[in-house]
Amino acid sequence: MLAIPVRTRIAALVAMAASLLLTATASPAAPQPAASLPSNDIPVRFLRPTDHDDYVKRVVMIPMRDGVRLCTVIVIPKGAKDAPIILTRTPYNARERAGLDNPSVQATLSETDWDFAANNYIRVFQDIRGKYGSEGAYLMTRHPRGPFNTTKTDDSTDAWDTIDWLVKHVPESNGRVGMMGSSYEGWTVVMALLDPHPALKAAVPESPMVDGWMGDDWYHYGAFRLNSFDYFAEQTEVRGLAPPVPRTAYDDYEGFLAAGSAADYATAHGLDQLPWWRTMLAHPSYDAFWQAQALDKLVAAHPSNVPTLWEQGLWDQEDMWGANHSWRALQAAGHEANNWLVIGPWYHSQANHFGWNLGPLRWPGDTALQFRRDMILKFFNQYLKNGPAANLPRVSVYSPAQSRWEGFQDWPVACDHGCAHGMTPLYLRNGAALSFDKPATDGSDSYVSDPARPVPFLPRPVRLLDEAAWQTWLVHDQRFVDGRPDVLTYQTQVLTHPVKIQGAPLADIIASTTGTDGDVVVKLIDVYPSQYPPQPQMGGYELPVALDIFRGRYRNSFEHPEAIPPGAPQHYRFTLPNQNYVFLPGHRIMVQIQSTLFPLYDRNPQTFVNNPLTAGPGDYRKATITVLHSPSQASAVWLPLVPSGDLR
Repeated sequence: MLAIPVRTRIAALVAMAASLLLTATASPAAPQPAASLPSNDIPVRFLRPTDHDDYVKRVVMIPMRDGVRLCTVIVIPKGAKDAPIILTRTPYNARERAGLDNPSVQATLSETDWDFAANNYIRVFQDIRGKYGSEGAYLMTRHPRGPFNTTKTDDSTDAWDTIDWLVKHVPESNGRVGMMGSSYEGWTVVMALLDPHPALKAAVPESPMVDGWMGDDWYHYGAFRLNSFDYFAEQTEVRGLAPPVPRTAYDDYEGFLAAGSAADYATAHGLDQLPWWRTMLAHPSYDAFWQAQALDKLVAAHPSNVPTLWEQGLWDQEDMWGANHSWRALQAAGHEANNWLVIGPWYHSQANHFGWNLGPLRWPGDTALQFRRDMILKFFNQYLKNGPAANLPRVSVYSPAQSRWEGFQDWPVACDHGCAHGMTPLYLRNGAALSFDKPATDGSDSYVSDPARPVPFLPRPVRLLDEAAWQTWLVHDQRFVDGRPDVLTYQTQVLTHPVKIQGAPLADIIASTTGTDGDVVVKLIDVYPSQYPPQPQMGGYELPVALDIFRGRYRNSFEHPEAIPPGAPQHYRFTLPNQNYVFLPGHRIMVQIQSTLFPLYDRNPQTFVNNPLTAGPGDYRKATITVLHSPSQASAVWLPLVPSGDLR
């Protein structure tokens, strides 16, 4: 190869540099006219191509009888013909419930609806009045028409009008509609049953919100749930979804304690602007306001012929009251034939998701999928498609300790308040003992309940917005409070044979207080052996089987509270949540008694005031609580025992 002379290369570089300089200093090109540029890079409307979708989605505004239009999302499998409709009426954004816009209908819907999508069902979601895309005014759990709702519409009429429109305007349907929904959506299902449209052929209320004072969402036997404030804010500050209440402390225990009463907390965060909270303040007791929307009583008074499958979770941390009490009320009214009950090993609404476990408790299969596929789908197929009979047991309840479903033709439950017929008492005894033998000698145990140092319901720091902790708090190991001076603990000897319960245990506590009001918390607990090889981390675990809280002022009447006479023993009798549980050999049965579950429930001032929600700083006082266990005043937890010969 010939070498290029250095002088030649230098001359070439100089010429190139001059050329670049001339190019850089030349006049710029004329600017592009502005008229040829877009005025907005966001189109007026973007349409995603849907040619490859296996479904059609329609968003319509369905008119109600008073002219208000409700936003409704209809998802129809392509090619559907004579297909049944499943309707969910929701306060949680209908568009979002079918909003993934995937070409596959199964991927567009959540796991709740996968089996429906695969079986040619039309899925419909609708925003209730005043929420998200729907017109009208929103009222929290709007009363049925009557003294507290003098209009001509409620969730019953809105369901009727919606179903009537659907069967007339969805030609792909077979004219048969089923309704399902969980929590507030369960409320809308139950409301539809009060006056059902003839095309409503089946209903599945899941963990329905039925009685917000007795044991669903807002109160439990009169004790107010402080985490309700986040829900009030999210649901009622705006038409869509508002953020939860801003925190002043990382630990909600600290934040709520510093605020004072529930009303003080609400005022500090501007929540007294919310009409629903002002309504709550006006009705602290179980008065006509609450009784008029107690749907378990209303469905029994106005029973329908719609086949209904009621669902409940054994450890439902939000709506523990609704399904089982509605089913029982209908049974008592003679309408058992078209009503079924399922109680699974779940937290609130877990039946709609995945059910392999609940916190540390593990199951050999996906119990939620089993419920949806083996019960709901068969149930809807029977009544909406003329399919084969579902042949469901009247009651299906999971047995957690045995990891299996069990079917019953009846479900033994205790009375709501003060009745223990057919049950066996497990007595509190001297020496922190627990026994099926009645105390032979007088005894009592005392502790000081201090509102300034309430017992937490979870280990601190407590984060009420921590979803995982909230979902599983009812199965949290209770050793974190066992041994506190303000928590009484009683336990049996190590069991040598299985003890099985089926139904709702009954707390039957005789106690006195130096105050004039107070709460009673009772926990029924399964204590695991100190060493548990199948799951070592469960060694010594104190598993709550059933627990609840009762506000003492309502011991004689939920509607008319009474002060507690200081020093005079009082009877506190209330049912705990349903269970189908076996305490296995090698385990112990434990009962814990305390006065607070904070900051889930508001602090009782332990002084009788007109409204505990508005108690002042001087009303919160220490009180000495004395629990009696003597032959004539025997505190106990009554168990719906299964005779040992009947254990399966």
